[in-house]
Amino acid sequence: MHNSSLFESLLDYICSLALEKLDIKDQRLWLSSDRSIYWEQEKALIVSDLHFGKTGHFRKSGIPVPQSLFREDMQRLLAQLQYFKPSRLIVVGDMFHSAANKELDLFIRWRNDFSQIPVQLVKGNHDILRNDWYEKAGIEVSEKSLKIGGFCFQHNPADCSEDNDSLQEYFVFSGHIHPGIVIHGMGRQSLRFPCFYFTDTCCILPAFSKFTGTIAVVPKVNHYAFAIVNDSIVRMG
Repeated sequence: MHNSSLFESLLDYICSLALEKLDIKDQRLWLSSDRSIYWEQEKALIVSDLHFGKTGHFRKSGIPVPQSLFREDMQRLLAQLQYFKPSRLIVVGDMFHSAANKELDLFIRWRNDFSQIPVQLVKGNHDILRNDWYEKAGIEVSEKSLKIGGFCFQHNPADCSEDNDSLQEYFVFSGHIHPGIVIHGMGRQSLRFPCFYFTDTCCILPAFSKFTGTIAVVPKVNHYAFAIVNDSIVRMG
C-alpha cells in the first residue's frame, strides 16, 4: 500500500473509531470500538482471540473462506497500532487458530515489518504452534498467565473464579468465550453484538477477529457490558 493510501486509510479509521474511558485500580483504560483496550499508563494495547490462520485452516479443510477476512483483521490490528502507538501488544490467548499455514507465513512477513513492538502472548487453547515458531516470530509466550502491576491476563475466564486465592489482589483480563450482548427490539426482533463484559474482578474481551461467533452474556447485578454497535460503544447494565 502506498504511503498516501495508508495515510488516507488511517485518517478514515481515526474518524470512525469510538473510545470509552474507564478507570480500574487507578489505571486509565480506553475501550476501542475495534475490539481492543489501550492501557494508558503502560502504553499497552490489549487484544484477545485474533485467531490468525483460521480462514486458511478452513480452506485446507475444503471450506471456501476468502483470505480477505484474514487480511482485514491484519489491517485493523495495524490501524490500532498506528493510532495508539503502544510500547507493547498483549494478547490474551488464541492469537493463532491452529497449525502453521500460508496465512501464518504472511503474519511472519508482517511481524518482520513491526519487529520493534514487543508482543506478549498468554497461550489460549488454540495456540498450538511449536515454541520455536513463536521465537521466530518474536513473540514472548506465557503458558498460564501474565501479571503486570495490579492486572492479570489469562485466557479462560473459568480460571478467574472469585475463590481463586492467587488472583484476589488482581483485576483479571480474559477472553475465550467471545462475549456478545443481545439487544431486543419490538416483537421478537433481536440483534447480538460483540461486547466487553465487566464484573467487579474481571473483564472478558470481545474476540478481535470478526470471523468468530459470539456467546450471549446477560449482565448480573453490579456487572455491566459495553456493546460494540455500528462502530460505537454502548454501555449495557
